[in-house]
Amino acid sequence: MVASPQPSDRVDWWLGILECAPRAATGSRPRAAVAGLTALIAAGLSGIADDGLVHIAAPKSSHPVPPSPGFRVHETRRWRDEDIVTVGVPRARPEVATIQAALWARTDREATLLLVATVQQRLTAIDPLVSVLERVKRDRRRSLLRSVLVDVAGGAHSLNELDFAAHCRARGLPEPDRQVVVSSARGDSYLDVRWRRWRVVVEVDGVGHLQPDRWIDDSLRHNEIALGGDTVLRIPSLGLRLDPHRHLDAVERALRQAGWVPSPARPRV
Repeated sequence: MVASPQPSDRVDWWLGILECAPRAATGSRPRAAVAGLTALIAAGLSGIADDGLVHIAAPKSSHPVPPSPGFRVHETRRWRDEDIVTVGVPRARPEVATIQAALWARTDREATLLLVATVQQRLTAIDPLVSVLERVKRDRRRSLLRSVLVDVAGGAHSLNELDFAAHCRARGLPEPDRQVVVSSARGDSYLDVRWRRWRVVVEVDGVGHLQPDRWIDDSLRHNEIALGGDTVLRIPSLGLRLDPHRHLDAVERALRQAGWVPSPARPRV
């Protein structure tokens, strides 16, 4: 049976289901659901701009009806009836909708922001997302999404530092010291990256650093180190993954201003 509309349902969501769903027996539940970003908005996602489309998922080769403008139907071979919330408009569960939205996003940046936003807004959690992503066997974004989930889970701290060091070597920057201990009025601090000779510090921040207590503590620690005479740069791990060049530009400027002189044959990447 088709579920009863809920007060939060939008008319266009229902239109998408009723107009695009593969034809089913009278009285049976449509084998289609709002999905991806549309399903996340239905679940309460905020702060992410709507792409102007109503996304509908249907089983692969089920011959859904061609959509009208403003609707997009995605035929998926990963369709499972148990993945659908049937209270109100049929919609993909948040963990399923998140992976769908990330795979269908226009850019890697959008895909990354969707993963982060859904976890931060507690629409879903890491373990269910990993479980759904494991169903994806072939997609160009599969590796990116797995690495982002590791970042969001806070388990890639050392990997971020290794990635940063690799970026420095590829660019021809001097090899940094990692996990350096410095003392200040607030006690000892462990720094992700520091060039002692030039007194330049880089902190590679995972998503966990956005938590209020970590954010405040990081700010106090940053201030103490800066007051001690070091230049402190902060790089979000997701920014390093998605747009390393601009972040490395800032690091190079800091080193140059501190007196570092590149070798003539230094590569530029």
